[in-house]
Amino acid sequence: MDPECYPSSIVPHSSRLFLDYTESAEPLVPFFSAAPTSKGWISAGRKLSAEHRARLADLLTVQNASFGGGAVTAANIERLRAGASAVVTGQQVALFGGPLYTLLKAATAIARAREATEAGVDTVPVFWLASEDHDFAEIAHVELPTRHGLEAITIVSSPDVPVPVGGIPLGAEIETALAKVEELLGSNEVTELLREVYRPEATLAGAFGSLIARLFARWGLVVIDAAAAGFHTLGSEVLEQAIRNADALRAALVARDEELTARGYHAQVKVAEQSSLLFLMDEKTGARLSLRRVRANGELQWKAGGRHYSSKELLEIVKVSPERCSPNALLRPIFQDSLLPTSAYIAGPAEIAYFAQSEVLYRAMLGRATAVLPRLSATLLEPKIATVMERHEVRLPDALTRADALAQRLGARALPVEGKRKLASAGNSLDSELTAVSDWMAQMDAGLGRAATTAASKMRYQMNRLRRLAAHYQLEKETSLSRHAQAITQALYPDGHLQERVVAGIYFLAQQGEGLMDVLAAAASDSCPGHKVLPL
Repeated sequence: MDPECYPSSIVPHSSRLFLDYTESAEPLVPFFSAAPTSKGWISAGRKLSAEHRARLADLLTVQNASFGGGAVTAANIERLRAGASAVVTGQQVALFGGPLYTLLKAATAIARAREATEAGVDTVPVFWLASEDHDFAEIAHVELPTRHGLEAITIVSSPDVPVPVGGIPLGAEIETALAKVEELLGSNEVTELLREVYRPEATLAGAFGSLIARLFARWGLVVIDAAAAGFHTLGSEVLEQAIRNADALRAALVARDEELTARGYHAQVKVAEQSSLLFLMDEKTGARLSLRRVRANGELQWKAGGRHYSSKELLEIVKVSPERCSPNALLRPIFQDSLLPTSAYIAGPAEIAYFAQSEVLYRAMLGRATAVLPRLSATLLEPKIATVMERHEVRLPDALTRADALAQRLGARALPVEGKRKLASAGNSLDSELTAVSDWMAQMDAGLGRAATTAASKMRYQMNRLRRLAAHYQLEKETSLSRHAQAITQALYPDGHLQERVVAGIYFLAQQGEGLMDVLAAAASDSCPGHKVLPL
């Protein structure tokens, strides 16, 4: 099979905001500053001082050396020091790299950075580790395909308090998880790399960062974990603004939510009366606590973990220990772009919805909004599945359903030609005659017409039941059809989700080797505006 490109609308449960954004030839104002198919995003990133760039490059040099980044990465960091822009993407530090979309994001950032550089704007790709998130359960597992479905590999030693996941040591149980990965994937270069970086003494962020840095070393992907004090110091102005201008920023978000609602969209993050844009790290436990806005004696105060803080106290914390203040999902991209000279951010569907809200924060805090571009969205098609799909003339849209529904369709297709003709003839005749009768009765009396429509619907249902009975008989006669439907949906739409959102990227790396990266980089470089099918 050749690569195929489908519109984003084939993907079940896609939000209207995401579809309108991806299908628009012009920016979907006021929510986004660029259209995904235009080249308007290609420009120098936010202007940063030479001193800022030097401090940033120094921090990145040390960090990427610890991740195992190579010579190309080091050269890209020096380009940032000298004035280059950045195309940025990022992801939570999920176990063993997480779902396939992690690789798709990185490949897209590399492709877009190359595109901008070829257009005359020196640009490097950057991968941001979302290591400050505290939802351990969300990142502590990875799913690998087996003959019987997906098998989850999980680390279960969660912390007692909601600390940032990036700093959590892997511990001895990582050995059990690695053994299970090797059992399912075999011994190969990928499992050897996992053993090298996912050591018991490593942290989740350190291991994830090393994995991404080494997988994309020949492209020079720069990896950043901004949880450290040095990076927070560089971005402290944004943290201070989130405290000083809390009321005005919340009002802007509320107004934006009203704009989204008026256009028939929904807000990704609910902005409540006490909401703020920050979390505070507890000084003793390290817990990441939500900061709530409260009023006391007519003045704005803050509450976290049962303790109250004045704005002055919080500003002092930012000054002395900026790493204790952590941005929430809406503020994170602004904090990110206060550090980096970002010209575009590569995002998935949910992140794009976040940006529709964050745009007002960008304008208020940085004076400009960063362009957001969709990541490569793709389903990888293994040869054995491609063979089965070709045999039954199945395409991706057919497979985005339940296995039993696809099996019914295969059974109907496998019916003898004469049987299909008889069913089609009967169905067409019935539909034509029922339409004529319903129209005639409606002309005589409206109530009679409604009764006729209801009766006709029941007769059409029975006709469809005859089709299902015939298809079911064919399924029982050809037992392989159900097995093939199960194999197709399990590979392409496991558990009712797109493959890219569930199946671990390391599964495909183990099957395809380093060549997979070339496939993804090439796919991210072309002009498909929707979802791709990539034969392997």
